[in-house]
Amino acid sequence: MDLAGANQLGRWLVKSVAETGSTNTDLVAAAHSGAPDGLVLRADHQIAGRGRRDRTWEAPSGQNLLVSILFRTGEHPGLTPGDLVRCVSLAAIVACRSTTGVELVIKWPNDLLLDGTKIAGVLAQSGATTHGGFTVVGLGLNIGWSPPGAASLRDATARLPSPHDLCAALLGALDAVLPLGSEALHDEYCTHLATIGNRVRAITDAGEITGHAVAVERDGRLVVLDECAITHRLDTAEVVHLRAASP
Repeated sequence: MDLAGANQLGRWLVKSVAETGSTNTDLVAAAHSGAPDGLVLRADHQIAGRGRRDRTWEAPSGQNLLVSILFRTGEHPGLTPGDLVRCVSLAAIVACRSTTGVELVIKWPNDLLLDGTKIAGVLAQSGATTHGGFTVVGLGLNIGWSPPGAASLRDATARLPSPHDLCAALLGALDAVLPLGSEALHDEYCTHLATIGNRVRAITDAGEITGHAVAVERDGRLVVLDECAITHRLDTAEVVHLRAASP
């Protein structure tokens, strides 16, 4: 990756581009080429951005925050890839609050919600190279535009930050979240998690489970008590929050 024009922001080296295929894909390639911990790539537009379950993630140019961050494993001892994803989700909540006053919550495992509707997604890719292990965490957060069925900050406030300013706020919040350590990070994550206590439908490769989400374990697994009182511990699933049945 050509780092000409990149700006140093504290410990972060931020490269902004007008357009790319996918910021995650670009940073994974950069990691294999020896790029350092703390390299950040922000794009005004992605033409091949991906979400969970290989969904596309595309927005009009300059409307939303599309950013990926490279974490080198050796620079963050004690933090798993899942911990780093949670760090980015929590930092995004702090950044939105500080720049707009808007409060977001988390839907397990890492979607961000505004009033129950998805406003952001977080996606990680990890690997190992001759330069050491790495995790790339990508965030797509709707600021001024959202597709049908999703939310944007514009829905809640006229005080909209630019993608550049929201990115700077995100990185500043990460500086405070990363040193928490795994245990404190888990506690903070659960504080902002809207899934716990909800009736949910969890869609897995093996089928669907309907029940109540009762906890998230330290390893990130969601614990669901189904309608037959059977406990399920889920590593991955597509979770839908269900409204409580009317009395």
